[in-house]
Amino acid sequence: MSTILVASDLDRTLIYSAAALALTMPDHRAPRLLCVEVHEHKPLSYVTENAALLLAELKSAAVFVPTTTRTRKQYQRIRLPGPASEFAICANGGHLLVNGVSDPDWAGEVTGRIAAECVPLDEVRAHLRAVADPRWLRKERIAEDLFAYLVVERELLPEEWVKELAAWAEPRGWTVSLQGRKIYAVPKPLTKSAAVREVARRTGAELTLAAGDSLLDADLLLAADRGWRPGHGELAEAGWQGPRTEALAECGVLAGEEILRRFLDARDWVRSPHDQGKQHQNH
Repeated sequence: MSTILVASDLDRTLIYSAAALALTMPDHRAPRLLCVEVHEHKPLSYVTENAALLLAELKSAAVFVPTTTRTRKQYQRIRLPGPASEFAICANGGHLLVNGVSDPDWAGEVTGRIAAECVPLDEVRAHLRAVADPRWLRKERIAEDLFAYLVVERELLPEEWVKELAAWAEPRGWTVSLQGRKIYAVPKPLTKSAAVREVARRTGAELTLAAGDSLLDADLLLAADRGWRPGHGELAEAGWQGPRTEALAECGVLAGEEILRRFLDARDWVRSPHDQGKQHQNH
């Protein structure tokens, strides 16, 4: 049987904070939830109980690779259902974890490409500090010495500010993404798709499935054989479409559950050569 690789974004794709759950149904019809992340002694992220069962099933049928912009420390707070994944991708592709440990060769290759193709992180950070307004800026952070992000009061953030930042970053080899209350500035060579291709090479995967909700997931979805995006998020707001990506109607935590169903349904696309020949004969 062919190997299937499933690379999925986490936040607002598979797992959801209380603010992102989008439980719009009557209370008595709301799904039961399972907490999958605790931070500073408080529950932080959830999946539905149905999603937990689906994810455990998926892990037994495919190489499941959590693929996140989170730092390694932030990722390690998450406890997903089912056995631990052999591979995980953190820092938007900057770190490829193998059994929980960052692969030093991969990390070195990524930092080399960034140094060759982009202006330094310090220059980007200085610009962010210079143009951010204290009225809406709450935090300024560096992640893994690879990229920068701001935490903002979204209601006070001027709509044009992000566009102006993106225009400044583009010729300097950086990209900008707005996700909830966070504005990311990420070097262009730092991509989820590159790290996923490396995992596919190592595992011999013949089919790659993917899901994501933000502009930082667009390259991942374009690189996959099939992909899905939820009905919320940066990609949905932009009306983004990919040739092999399906836009789902579901929003919030129910979108995460539906994405897992689609991953499992896609197993039917992969059959042994014997089964494929048999199907051909029947037709």
